Formats: sequence, C-alpha cells, structure tokens
Amino acid sequence: MANRIAVVEDEAELASLIEYNLTRGGFQAKIFPGAEGTINELEAWRPDLIVLDVMLPGQDGFEICRRLRQGGQLVSTPILFLTARSDEVDRVLGLEIGGDDYITKPFSPRELLARIKAHLRRTESGAPPKSTELASGPFRIDMAARRVFREQQELELTSTEYRLLEFFVTHPSHAWSREDLLREVWGQQHFVTPRTVDVHIRRLREQIEAQPEDPVYLVTVRGFGYRFELPGN
Repeated sequence: MANRIAVVEDEAELASLIEYNLTRGGFQAKIFPGAEGTINELEAWRPDLIVLDVMLPGQDGFEICRRLRQGGQLVSTPILFLTARSDEVDRVLGLEIGGDDYITKPFSPRELLARIKAHLRRTESGAPPKSTELASGPFRIDMAARRVFREQQELELTSTEYRLLEFFVTHPSHAWSREDLLREVWGQQHFVTPRTVDVHIRRLREQIEAQPEDPVYLVTVRGFGYRFELPGN
C-alpha cells in the first residue's frame, strides 16, 4: 500500500504541483488548504508524513505542529515544514516545536521527494528486534510499537526523537559527535546540519530529564558532542 502524504498548503497551484510529483513518486497524496479544522481532518486521514506550510489562512503551520505534538494519533508522525520563511530563527523554531525537517521555497520537487523518502525509510526500516522491549534504567522502550516509557509514564516523542533516544539507550556510555549522530540517526543526508542535532537533543532532554538545563542522562561532552549515561552505572 502506498504511503499517505498529507500536504497542508493553501496555494492551489503549488499544492497541485506537489500532489502531482508525489503521485508520480508512488505516494498517495491529499491536499489540505490549512483552514480551521485541519487538525481534525489530518487525524481522520492518518497520513504517514505531513508536508506543512507555515503561512496558512487559519492558524499558521507552527501552531498546527505544536498542537499535533501535544498528543493524539499523529504525535509521532514525521512533519516536514515547507515555507518561504528562510531565516535561521524560523528553521530552529520549526525543529524546536517538533518538526522533523525544514525546506524553504523555492524548492526542487526532486529534493522534496528525496527528503520524504528518507524520513519514511528511517521510520519504517530496520530488522525486527530480537526482543521487542528494551529496558535501561528508568526507561522502557517497546521497539515493536515504537513507544517509550519513563517509569510508568509514556513519553510523547516525535519520530526523530524516538530514533535518537533508542540509539542512545542501545549505545550507552559512549561519546558521540554531532557528525556521528547525523550519520547514525539521520543517515547520510546533505541537507541536515549539526545544528539540527542540538535542537533535537534539547527537545529530547525536555522529555526525559527532570531538569533539562542540568541533564543527568543525556549529558554534553564539551567541545565534542553527547553521551547517554545511567547514574550509578
């Protein structure tokens, strides 16, 4: 079955162009103009990935992303922002609120398809684990269901945050540079920068640390990168 790609875009001509290229690429695409009620429509359709414009007629794309990441059926669905706002502050904000990627207009349809495919591969790939559960300190990861618990509380992680935490938990006490993490978690993608790692680390700390500004588990290796530790081990 073809992957479902939701395109939240109010410019009809651009939306049609994206839909055409997605369909040619073997995807099932559906356009949402971004009016009120978009979130309910997205949850009813259950896409595998969302291409989300920022400047929309109702609530903007950042607000839609925030609300999706607060919980619900699409809390971990990859979100790729597509927007004319190219300032670094907007790109960082898009990642900080839960976006998985950010591409600016004008864009190449080929690059957009490549990024979509890369995110879907990372979400769906991987051999079935020998054990569907992994326990490490206070964390329990159900790898089959892609769910994470800290003690008894389930964490609402995005797809990228889940992959990042799973990697750290399965590779504890090892220092990883930003370039290492880009290669191991994101793959060899030229459009992802080391700054992306920092943004996702900050978001992940907000989920797993009691005091994100003074982390216990996901610690900074000054001048190098990051390391996952379990206190007392």
